[in-house]
Amino acid sequence: MKVEIRNLGILRQAEFSLGDLTIICGENNTGKTYTTYTLYGFLKTWRERMMSAEIPRIADQKIEELMRSGATRIDLREYVGNIDGTMDELCRSYTESMPRIFAAPKERFQETFFNLRLDEDSISESVSSLSFEHVHHGARGRQLFSVSKTKDSMTLEFSLLAEKPEGEFTNRWAKWLIVATINELVFARFLPDAFISSAERTGAAIFRKELNFARNRLLREMSRSDGDIDPLELLSRSYQDYALPVENNVEFTRQIEDHVKHGSFVAKEHPGVLERFAEIIGGEYKVVRDLGLHFTPHGARVKLNMGESGSGVRSMLDIGVYLKHLAKRGNMLMVDEPELNLHPKNQRLIARLFARLINLGIKVFITTHSDYIIKELNTLIMLNHDDPHLKEIAAREGYDDSELLAAESVKVYVAEKGLVHLDGKQRRIRCHTLTEANVDPKMGIEVRAFDETIDKMNEIQQDIVWGGCE
Repeated sequence: MKVEIRNLGILRQAEFSLGDLTIICGENNTGKTYTTYTLYGFLKTWRERMMSAEIPRIADQKIEELMRSGATRIDLREYVGNIDGTMDELCRSYTESMPRIFAAPKERFQETFFNLRLDEDSISESVSSLSFEHVHHGARGRQLFSVSKTKDSMTLEFSLLAEKPEGEFTNRWAKWLIVATINELVFARFLPDAFISSAERTGAAIFRKELNFARNRLLREMSRSDGDIDPLELLSRSYQDYALPVENNVEFTRQIEDHVKHGSFVAKEHPGVLERFAEIIGGEYKVVRDLGLHFTPHGARVKLNMGESGSGVRSMLDIGVYLKHLAKRGNMLMVDEPELNLHPKNQRLIARLFARLINLGIKVFITTHSDYIIKELNTLIMLNHDDPHLKEIAAREGYDDSELLAAESVKVYVAEKGLVHLDGKQRRIRCHTLTEANVDPKMGIEVRAFDETIDKMNEIQQDIVWGGCE
């Protein structure tokens, strides 16, 4: 997946590709959060945008045949072959919605360009290799509709299973099912479901009960009115006081008691990952009837609410709940500054946790200022070789094979000023962009900004200690 951005916030022009692990570094106010929020917003909304794109219009032609003859076929090569056109249409629609995504004035996005590219050959190969069969049921379990695809085929076959589906199986529903099936087979495997942990997560954890956006909006509007107001009409309006990633993050945190009813594949199949997470926070989150959400430190009987818990416990709350209860293979976990409120030791541990998740099939996208995280990821890359010396170090220092990373799976970008060709012009202009950093299998990630800062600090301290000596 390759993303191109122009005129977004401080970013003038930037391109980046996603790896299993994608990292964006850089100084403050260089575009890291804008990049993260832009990608997250697209991944969260592309399905709803698909209903007004070209695919539903083509599906309309097939629905008539399905209703008339009881069966129809769709050649998926038609959709794969037009993947660029479909993405262009989705990206144009998404760009128009960016003021809502960022909760910012429309004028700031008048010249913004966003585009996302998928690899047609990879999609074609992936779709062809799938076998698929599903039956949709109506009221009282009645079988209404089936869809199937055999391996090494690019044809979807749809069949009505009920003689009189009218009333239960409308054209609108048939259209939705066809589009949803194509979405999952062609697009969803390359556009992962995203979960975001924003930089506002610590406050969201402590004030989660008070952060009821719908209630607060209603109360605010009612306080401004003269009493002649319809609460239901107010609640139905599309308010946007916060950027979509922040609002989604806060709403997730508010509803933790509902989320814990589920169990993720991580909890069921890989409990060691949760043990590593518990090591980072120094205890365990629990939701207990009548007590609600609380945190129990290791070796203690006390139960602490979020206000009584440390900032590191609060900053990891949503990540912990996601991993234990909601995580799925193929997801993308996006974390804005994972180092927030964490001791350097735990920053190293969270880097190792991310590596485990990547090796389980969860993609990870982070922004970071942490040299500890980068250096620990370097260690995981550098140790990932069949070398007796390296294996000895890994065993001595407690590194597990499940934590090692392949250099080719990691993409790193630095948000900074650089020379770029704007709009295909010959002359390069210095502006804010994303510069790809080198990821070497033997030396790890090269991030100049961190190295230069550390070298400067070392130089000053050496001068302090030795500068007066003759």
